[in-house]
Amino acid sequence: MAVSTLASAPAKVSPSTASKWFGAAPFIIVHLLSFGALWTGVNTIDVVVCIGLYYLRMFAVTAGYHRYFSHRTYKTSRAFQFFMAFLAQTSSQKGALWWAAHHRHHHKYSDQPEDIHSPVQSGFWYSHVGWLFDDTAETDYSKIKDLARYPELVWLNKYWMVPPILLGFTVWAFLGWSGLWIGFMLSTTLLWHGTFTINSLSHVFGKRVYETTDDSRNSMILALITCGEGWHNNHHYYQASTRQGFRWWQIDMSYYALKMLSWVGIVWDLREPPQKVLDGTWRPSKAKAETAEDELAAAA
Repeated sequence: MAVSTLASAPAKVSPSTASKWFGAAPFIIVHLLSFGALWTGVNTIDVVVCIGLYYLRMFAVTAGYHRYFSHRTYKTSRAFQFFMAFLAQTSSQKGALWWAAHHRHHHKYSDQPEDIHSPVQSGFWYSHVGWLFDDTAETDYSKIKDLARYPELVWLNKYWMVPPILLGFTVWAFLGWSGLWIGFMLSTTLLWHGTFTINSLSHVFGKRVYETTDDSRNSMILALITCGEGWHNNHHYYQASTRQGFRWWQIDMSYYALKMLSWVGIVWDLREPPQKVLDGTWRPSKAKAETAEDELAAAA
């Protein structure tokens, strides 16, 4: 696998930015609370729940936050749309509209100076986690007008802490303190960093198959960690596809789950990469698309 260097990437650290790290206190506390298991011990069920919640919520992040809300690569009902937003927000990665707005911005300026979490521009730690606490708390509703017309999503985005609090309380109610520390806190911590590897590593680690205007790469390792998001060069080449593992051997668990949901009519119109995309002969328009609809229009 090819690995690009980050040695020349400037670190985005300044007195004003450093002062905003106080906002990271809840994030740091969740990490530390996992060590509560040193006093309570760990049961087998705690570990099972930890792994289960990691992959269930990783599916919600990748299939919900990313492939649906950010890129609209498939369709579903209004009820399941809300359910996916709620489930994704149990990951405590802020609201679905906040997530989508920032991700669309990332695609529009990928690896350019305006990119809010490019490791090429800002280095590993800033792209991995630092950007979250650098004056990025607001939701830019101008980038998500298609989603902001749903008042229930706007409400959920505003009160984004409700889903993770409810999930944490539920785990504690059934499994006690050890379940809370391992089943919820540790699972959430691992989920955060699993998700963040796509920002910090998938633009510097892996193989480039398609020519893109950024440094996106494919990695089997990251795909396994993130239920298919590691096929990042595929995705940046053609973001309108629900399936990000373009080849049969490119494991994409989120796509497989969505495909099964389509068999029973819960989701539909899952978009596949056209043959010219698979062949590498497709060329995106110069104006970068923010959603699948934009990209499909450009390809028409």
